[in-house]
Amino acid sequence: MFKTLEFSVADNIATITLNRPEVYNAFDDTLSYELQDALKQADKDSAVRALVITGAGKAFCSGQDLKAAMGAGKRNLSESLHKRYNPIIRAIRNMPKPVICKLNGVAAGAGCSLALACDVIIASEAASMVEIFINIALVLDSGSSYFLPRTVGYHRAFELATKATKLTAGEALGMGLINKVVSASELDAVVVEEARFYANAPTKAIAMMKKMLTKGMTEDLDTVLDYEAYCQEIAGNTADNLEGIQAFLEKRKPEFKGA
Repeated sequence: MFKTLEFSVADNIATITLNRPEVYNAFDDTLSYELQDALKQADKDSAVRALVITGAGKAFCSGQDLKAAMGAGKRNLSESLHKRYNPIIRAIRNMPKPVICKLNGVAAGAGCSLALACDVIIASEAASMVEIFINIALVLDSGSSYFLPRTVGYHRAFELATKATKLTAGEALGMGLINKVVSASELDAVVVEEARFYANAPTKAIAMMKKMLTKGMTEDLDTVLDYEAYCQEIAGNTADNLEGIQAFLEKRKPEFKGA
């Protein structure tokens, strides 16, 4: 179905694997559009309650395929972002399901932005992150100027962006950019465990929390308080809320259905 990525669903977990290992899973036009399509598929599939994004081979994603870009001739970079990259970032942030980045290797440029857009990042010790744009005299894009300073603060973000500082997985963990670092041999099992946790969680509540936390970074307190009340009313009328309360009263583990 796809030429440049693999898409599968099992046990309510969708997995998207960027599959251009010969170029470290760099984006060409086909991959960027296929990733948009795969994200839409994961969003629309009611059986999917968690999504994992990773890369084939040694890399997660090395950003734009510069050889492919040069071969396509002069292009409007703004138009490229609006058509190819920005829809990907919006799709992840608007996905009403948790998105887990399985950071198996280097995440550079737009690949770093892709990782930062996810809800949870679990990295192999062999992974690294680098905002490499400045090395070819370009600026941050694909959401990095939004996610980076909100995560590490302005001054550190400025340094990472303007010096293209390459961070090891351990260094990224120390800055709060990622959630967990494990050995390469443990990565698959740890990500599966994380994905299973979310695939069995109250999906609707998590979907609203994604929106609430984003608002919490950008809106004033009164707006956030009102939005919390709005979302809590919706959450309180879900089947999962009723199940959670019943399970608590019966002193058993809840069986959430994502409804």
